[in-house]
Amino acid sequence: MKAKFCTYIAMILLMVLGVSCSDDFLEDKKQYKYYDEEFFKSEERVTWYVNNLYYDFYDGFKTPAAVVVGSFTTTQASYTEEIGGISAMINPNITLENAADGSGYFGKTLVENPSNDPYNRIRDINVMLERIDVDGANLSQTFRDQIKGQMYYLRAVQYFDLMRTYGGVPIVTTVQTPSKDDPAIKIPRATVTELVNQITADFDSAASLLPGKWPAGDYGRFTKGAALAQKARVLLTYASPLFNKSWDSSTARWDAALAAGLAAETELTSQGHGLYGTTARDWERMFYLNDNAFHPEAITVKLLASNANVTTSLQSNNSWERSIRLASQGGQGSGGVKAPKGMIDLFPMANGKRPTAANNYNSFLFFRDRDPRFYRTFGFSGSYWPYNNSLTTAAAPTVWAYRWSTNATTGVAFSMGNDVSSPAFVRKMSSPNVSNASNYQLSGTDILDYRYAELLLNIAECYAAKGDIANTTEYLGRIRKRVGIPATDNYGIGSLGDKYAALEACLYERRVELAYEGKRFWDVQRWMLYSDDASINDNTNSKLGIPVLNGTQRIGNYLHYKIGTSPAGTDPLATSRAAISVDPDAANFQAQITALAAFYTANFELRSPPTPMDNVGNVATPILWRSNYYMMGLNQSALVNNPWLTQTVGWKDGNGAAGTYIYQE
Repeated sequence: MKAKFCTYIAMILLMVLGVSCSDDFLEDKKQYKYYDEEFFKSEERVTWYVNNLYYDFYDGFKTPAAVVVGSFTTTQASYTEEIGGISAMINPNITLENAADGSGYFGKTLVENPSNDPYNRIRDINVMLERIDVDGANLSQTFRDQIKGQMYYLRAVQYFDLMRTYGGVPIVTTVQTPSKDDPAIKIPRATVTELVNQITADFDSAASLLPGKWPAGDYGRFTKGAALAQKARVLLTYASPLFNKSWDSSTARWDAALAAGLAAETELTSQGHGLYGTTARDWERMFYLNDNAFHPEAITVKLLASNANVTTSLQSNNSWERSIRLASQGGQGSGGVKAPKGMIDLFPMANGKRPTAANNYNSFLFFRDRDPRFYRTFGFSGSYWPYNNSLTTAAAPTVWAYRWSTNATTGVAFSMGNDVSSPAFVRKMSSPNVSNASNYQLSGTDILDYRYAELLLNIAECYAAKGDIANTTEYLGRIRKRVGIPATDNYGIGSLGDKYAALEACLYERRVELAYEGKRFWDVQRWMLYSDDASINDNTNSKLGIPVLNGTQRIGNYLHYKIGTSPAGTDPLATSRAAISVDPDAANFQAQITALAAFYTANFELRSPPTPMDNVGNVATPILWRSNYYMMGLNQSALVNNPWLTQTVGWKDGNGAAGTYIYQE
C-alpha cells in the first residue's frame, strides 16, 4: 500500500531531502504552518509530501495480522479464535465503560502537536487538496488528478477505520487552525450514514482520478480498482448488523454493497487482476512471489524491502516471518504462533465437507485428508518447512515440536528445542526464500492487504443476504476451485437451504481463506458474533446458526511422547523420525501422510499444558466480550480536548454520565 520511493525508510529520506528544501518542509509540517505557494509548484516536492503521507499511514504495517491504519495493532487477533490469550477486552474479570477506558485512537485533534493521529493525517490531506489546484496550477492536470486521487483515497481509508472504531465521528474536509475556542471548528459527531456518504464520495472521487494501473516504478500506489474495492468493503460493513438494524428485512444496503463489489470486480479484471493461479501450491506462493512487482491477486499491497536486496534493519521489513518461525529455525521467544484447537478443527476436509466424525475427521490425526489450504496455513510435527539457507543442507528442513518426559514427575524436554503447546502452528504467508540470519528480521516479503479473493467473498456475502443462493454458491465455488477442491456437491459446500445458511457459509469460507490476514476481528465485529443481545438488536448467532464466542476458550495441547521417559538430552524419536517428512508438493504426499499418521498413532498423545492457553493468573478463563465494546467510547483525552463531543452509548463521559451517541441506525 505504500509506494516505495527509496530503499531506506521514508522518514530518513525526508530528513535528507529537507536539508535542500527552502520551505523547510518538515518544520512547516510540525508547526502546522501554511506552505508558501512555491512549495506546490514542484512535482518533486508534492511527491515527497504524498510519500510522507503514505509513510504516516502505513509505516507500521509490517505484519498481515495488524489492523487499523496509523497504529496497526495486532491485539485484535487475540479477540477471535485465531490466537489465544486473555487481554482486557475479553477478560470476564474486567469491565470497561469509563472514559479512561476508551480508545485513544481518536487522538488529540485540535491541539498543536505533531503526533501521527487520525485528524492530523486528515489535516495534511486537506492541505494538499486545497492547495494543489491553486498554487500548483502550473503542474500538469494528470499529475494533479493523480495526487488528488491518492488524497481522497487516504482520507476515506482513515474515516473508515474511525467509523469501525467509534461509529460516527466529526467530518472535517477543510484545513482548520487548531484552537479550543473557535466555535467554527466545534464539529459534532456525524451519524454513521453521513460518514459513510462522505467515505464513499471520497472513494468515488479517487476512482475518477486514479489510473487503472501505475507504471512499474510507482507500483504499490492506489488505483481506480482499489478505490472501488474499498468502497465495496465499506458498504458491506454498513450493510452488516453492527450498523444496520434492518439487515434481515431490507436489501437496500446489500444492493448498494453488491453493486459496488461488482463494479470493482469488473474494473480490476479489466486491469489484469484475478485469483492467482489454479492450484494450492499457487495459493501458497502468491503470498511471497510478489516482490515489488505487479501481482494479480493484490488489490492493495504494502511494499517492503526487496528480498533480493534487503541488507539492513533500516529498511522496511516484514515482521511476520520472524514471529511465526519455530525456535529450531532461528525464531524468537517461545518460537512460533500456536494454533488453538478450534482453528485446527476448522478447515474443511479435502472434498470441501465440514470436518465432522461423519465425514471421517479425526482430531488427533488432524492432518489427514484436509482442505489443501490447511497444509499451507499450518505446520505440524513431521511437516517440511524450508527457509533459504536450509535448502542446501543434507537433512530436509522438517520440523518437529513434541515433548517427552525426562522423569516420572514433572520434567520434560522438547524436540529440536521447540516448546509449542499446540500440535499445529501457523506457517501461512511464510517464504521459503527468506534467510534465518538475524532471526528473519530482514524479511522483505510484501503484504497483500486486500486480495481479489476477499472481494469475491464480499460479493458472495451480498448475494447471500439477498437470498440469491445460486450466485452465492458460484462465488464461493470460485474460491475453492482455485485451490483444487473437487467440484462435487458444489465444491463440498452442498445445497444451501436459505439465506441464513448462505451467510453462514460465507463467513465460514472467510475464516478459512483469510485466516491470519487481519480480517477475522472485523467480521466478528460487524456480525456481532460474541453473543446474542436483544438490547442492542443482536440476534445474528441464532439467526445464522453460529455458536457464540463468549464462554469459549482457545485450547492448546502438547504433542507428547507416550512411551515412558527419556533423559533430557536424549530424544527418543530422533532416529525413527528421520525418514518422516510431509510435503504437500511431493508426488507421494498421500503416502507421506499415511506414514505420519502411523507414526503419531504409535508414539504420541495429546496432553493439556500446565498453563491453559486462555488464562488469568494461570487459571483457565473463558472469553467475555461485553456488548458496549463493539463500538469503542471516546477516551478522556479526546473528550477533554473536544468537550462538545458526546460519548457513545454504553460508555460514560468524563463526568461519569452515560453516553448518548447512538451509532446503530
